[in-house]
Amino acid sequence: MSTEIPHCSAKGCRQVAVWVLAWNNPKLHTPERRKTWLACEEHREYLSQFLDLRGFLKDVVPFADWTPVES
Repeated sequence: MSTEIPHCSAKGCRQVAVWVLAWNNPKLHTPERRKTWLACEEHREYLSQFLDLRGFLKDVVPFADWTPVES
């Protein structure tokens, strides 16, 4: 288990992540594959919109509730 503090994926942001944005690029990934970005409260909407605009966003989950899928 890692003790590293999860940080927001927004460029230059070092805030603690409180959201997981699960996404998938259908041109590159199989349908069940999920990549993740982490987001602080401030950047959740921005990052979600970025992914959703491209049709990549699949789910937004509180970090505390996220269960990573082993591949």
